[in-house]
Amino acid sequence: MDIRQISERYSVSPQIDPEDAAAIKAAGITTVICNRPDAEVPPSHQTDAIRAALEAEGLRFEVLPITHQTMTPDRVAAQADIVASSDGPVLAYCASGTRSSILWALSQAGQQSADQILNAVSRAGYDLAALRPTLDAAASAQKQG
Repeated sequence: MDIRQISERYSVSPQIDPEDAAAIKAAGITTVICNRPDAEVPPSHQTDAIRAALEAEGLRFEVLPITHQTMTPDRVAAQADIVASSDGPVLAYCASGTRSSILWALSQAGQQSADQILNAVSRAGYDLAALRPTLDAAASAQKQG
């Protein structure tokens, strides 16, 4: 398991295993979000198996599968709502952690500068520099709205 902290309340990870549930709880995580569609993983790592293991540890588990085509403003807002409603730190995972990082970055547009957002994800090992124009446009749209 490779938990990478992006903010005080939000961390990301590549695909987790059901056996990671106790370590996730021990790390202080209270909510886990799966951003990976079941079609990408074998049954042993699909949401039913992960849910059973996490809930057995008393953790909240949410499923918000994301693909390139489904990374929409509504999905970004849904992820942000899950994080906001969590009782504590959140771990979001996908194949590598990149999709989960992008969701966080987009949710922060207009709340933090593009530099702050990109630096936070860079410290966690994700290079999202190509996202800068999107972050700047989103922040600009929020100021106009």
